[in-house]
Amino acid sequence: MASFNKVILMGRLTRDPELKQAASGVKVADLGLAVSEQWKDKNGEAQETTCFVDVVVWNKQAEICCQYLAKGRLILVEGRLQLDEWTNTQGEKRSKLRVRANRVQFMPDGSRRNESGGSEQPGASHTTTAADQISPKPESPDLDDLGDDDDLPF
Repeated sequence: MASFNKVILMGRLTRDPELKQAASGVKVADLGLAVSEQWKDKNGEAQETTCFVDVVVWNKQAEICCQYLAKGRLILVEGRLQLDEWTNTQGEKRSKLRVRANRVQFMPDGSRRNESGGSEQPGASHTTTAADQISPKPESPDLDDLGDDDDLPF
């Protein structure tokens, strides 16, 4: 039986990232993400609902998130769902569904200031991936440079 487990979410951090170290020495960060949806109801009134999601980030990517992210920052997370299960101190079984991040992209939102006090450049964003890198968001190709439609195969 085939299965597929992929999650893509964009929202704002509900708290500053928390960096911890596992018993094995691996770094892990816990993020709280608020993903909001807005719409107008049948009476034309604005409505909003928010889903709160726990995200876990590992290794160098966890360190980078803790270094550069803060409460309120807009991020895009790609990852997979993971079910964590444990027994609490009262002997009760507990579980929590979280997103295990493979990629965290820092989104520009105009409200963040860089360390020199100036605003971040419009369109600037940073990405952390499972490969433990931060890289600028790739620029979109100039459509005029793509050539004529005659050489397209469809």
